[in-house]
Parts: sequence; C-alpha cells; structure tokens
Amino acid sequence: MPEPDQAALDFLLSRRSRPHKTLTDPVPDRDALEPILTAALRAPDHGKLEPWRLIVLERTALMRLAELVGPCGERLGRAPEEIDKQRSQYADASLAIAVICSPVESAKVPHVEQVLSAGAVCLQLLNAALASGWGANWLTGWASHDEIFAREGLGLGPLELVAGIIHIGTETNAPPERPRPDLSAKVAWVAA
Repeated sequence: MPEPDQAALDFLLSRRSRPHKTLTDPVPDRDALEPILTAALRAPDHGKLEPWRLIVLERTALMRLAELVGPCGERLGRAPEEIDKQRSQYADASLAIAVICSPVESAKVPHVEQVLSAGAVCLQLLNAALASGWGANWLTGWASHDEIFAREGLGLGPLELVAGIIHIGTETNAPPERPRPDLSAKVAWVAA
C-alpha cells in the first residue's frame, strides 16, 4: 500500500480560490514567485513540448491592459457595465500571471493535449500560490480571448491563446465556503 502525503492531500481537499476583489498588496516579489513559477511548470506535458509560456504582469502592465479593455469592448459591442467589470479585473490588480498556450507542431501530441497542458499549468500555478500562503484566483474574461487584445496587449503570436490569468496577492477577507460538487452525481464507476 502506498504511503500518502497527508498534508498535500489535506491541502487539495480544502483548497479554494480567493475572489480577485479580495486580493491586495503586498504581492509576492520575484524571489517569492520563483518557487511558485517553478511548480507551475511541472504540469503534465506529453512529449516534453512545453507548449506554454508565462507572462508576469506587474502593476504598470496591468494598468496598460486596463486601458486597452475600453476600445476592445466597444469594437466587440460589449455593454458599458461589461467593459467596466473587465477593466477592473486589470485596474484593481497589482500582480497577475498570464499563462499562454503556445502550441508546438507535433505529429505525436494532438493540439487539444497541448491546450490542456496549458490549463494544467494554470492549476499548478494557482495551487502553488495558495500553498505558498497567498490568495489567488484564475480569471480570464472576454478581452483576453480577443485576438487583437491578446496581440497588442500581451504580444501573442497567431497560434497562441490565453489559457488563464492568475491573480495573486494578499487576501483581505475570505467569503464563506461555497457548495462543492456531489461526488455521486459526477462519478461513474465502470467495472467491466
């Protein structure tokens, strides 16, 4: 029988994202971010393609992105309240890390597996930040999925996409625990 890592299992059974609105300064500095980023890049990666990259967005970069949201939203026909909400995701943050899916041409590893690997990097990053004692939240939003916003704001290439934007900071107040999925409604056991 294997020996469980009870502390790790307890963390995973109780982990919870923190709403980005509850995150404030201080944020981790480069030294504090290094083990978090290192853990993130240990995500599953079929074929060792490394089909992802990270962009650490500090305060000035986030403010620049906030300014790009208005023109993007107008071009896309978004309502003013949607634009304001999306703008605040960047304007109210002090640190975020964009996880970029950068697919690699491969006859062996399908595109979908590379996208899922980038999603795994997002979860690793989120959990590593939480395990390090920071508050963290995985957000994306409609602006980050717009090709022009992604190219102009984040420098993405034609085949790249934003898998997630992980906000990290100091949590100011945690909301109450939310209901979790019912195991019996989401799991099927197949014996034969």
